[in-house]
Amino acid sequence: MSKENITFRLDSEKREALDQLAAGVDRDRSYLINEAITLYLEMHQWQIEEIHHGIAEADAGDFAPEEEVSAAFARLTHGKAR
Repeated sequence: MSKENITFRLDSEKREALDQLAAGVDRDRSYLINEAITLYLEMHQWQIEEIHHGIAEADAGDFAPEEEVSAAFARLTHGKAR
């Protein structure tokens, strides 16, 4: 995989925190930035895939029955009325 340089602006407080974290884990700033971007991309790519999957299910008419939705909602709210 080829690597490229990029430049971006970062608040000085964030840069200081990044440098402290890098020193604490004995890594350089670039390593931590690459890790953060990798995690960010994985999370958002997963989220977009799940949204597309849900839209495809909805388009196909694949919905949960009202009873199942009500039961799940009750479980999540511990039966508390909102």
